[in-house]
Amino acid sequence: MTDFINNLSERYSRFLLCGGCQCANSCCSCLFLHRYIKYMKEGNKTRILEFILLGLSEDPELNPLIFGLFLSMYLVTVLGNLLIILIISFDLHLHTPMYFFLSNLSLVDICFSTTIVPNMLVNIQTENKAISYMNCLTQVYFSMFFPILDTLLLTVMAYDRYVAICQPLHYTIIMNPRLCGLLVFVTWFIGIITSLLHSSLMIHLNFCRDLAIPHFFCELTQILKLACSDTFLNSILIYFMTGVLGVFPLFGILFSYSRITSSIRKMSSSRGKQKAFSTCGSHLSVVSLFYVTGIGVYFTSTVTHSSQKVSVASVMYTVVTPMLNPFIYSLRNKDVKGALGRLLSRAAS
Repeated sequence: MTDFINNLSERYSRFLLCGGCQCANSCCSCLFLHRYIKYMKEGNKTRILEFILLGLSEDPELNPLIFGLFLSMYLVTVLGNLLIILIISFDLHLHTPMYFFLSNLSLVDICFSTTIVPNMLVNIQTENKAISYMNCLTQVYFSMFFPILDTLLLTVMAYDRYVAICQPLHYTIIMNPRLCGLLVFVTWFIGIITSLLHSSLMIHLNFCRDLAIPHFFCELTQILKLACSDTFLNSILIYFMTGVLGVFPLFGILFSYSRITSSIRKMSSSRGKQKAFSTCGSHLSVVSLFYVTGIGVYFTSTVTHSSQKVSVASVMYTVVTPMLNPFIYSLRNKDVKGALGRLLSRAAS
């Protein structure tokens, strides 16, 4: 193959020395020939048209079970989070900053699951594991974007609980509609910019001929392993953004809850303590679930070299966590349960 390319290149060089192209058509041929030689000399480095998603299991007999399980979880995720949004929208008692942020979190969870699960279900149903380069790039973008929003919204909600419990007299002044809208805007802006940075760096990568991704969606770190070009900048950006948008928000949440715990201990009323724990318990449960699953995926990928185990662990934060959030907020929160009862009674009448 190498001799053929060298021979073709030598003939092309002689052709140019002898006068080159004599007309427009031949010039087009020359240009095409030049590009073809350049492409062939690049070896197995190329810009590809599609990737192959290997999925959770290579056993075809498990596909119906996986399809049914993920379809069920996706429907529960969408319907549960939509119900939370509807309850908050129609009940005037829940038109507060806390539930405004919760409705945004529910919207993000719906979008995050929709980014991943429907494509996976289509691949299983059609038995076609291919995903185009542009669709994969889009999936990378949104699979980075929505978890960033989750992290920042949970941090904002922790700040809201801190102000409500530690500075109750100034709560309505501090958490005014303008500040709430600005906080949500900033979270979306940071998510958009960060995801664009990752996607723009990925566009410039060349990939080897082995384009099989051992995952059920286009996960950035798995794609970087397939690249033939240098991924140093991509890796640096991942580590930097993980520290800034993962560790710092976690410290902010822990600091908020340390102050909240201190304030609750100083309360003399047992009823006040119970109400404070009730409003914070659901949020703290969601935060714990989000970070425990995320850290679990990180340590699984570090400790084991099995791509299948990493994929199974990823199911927790991509599918299970968005599905459980509505249950946590509806079962542990008296305000949401009361609003749900009022909504159902209104619908029945």
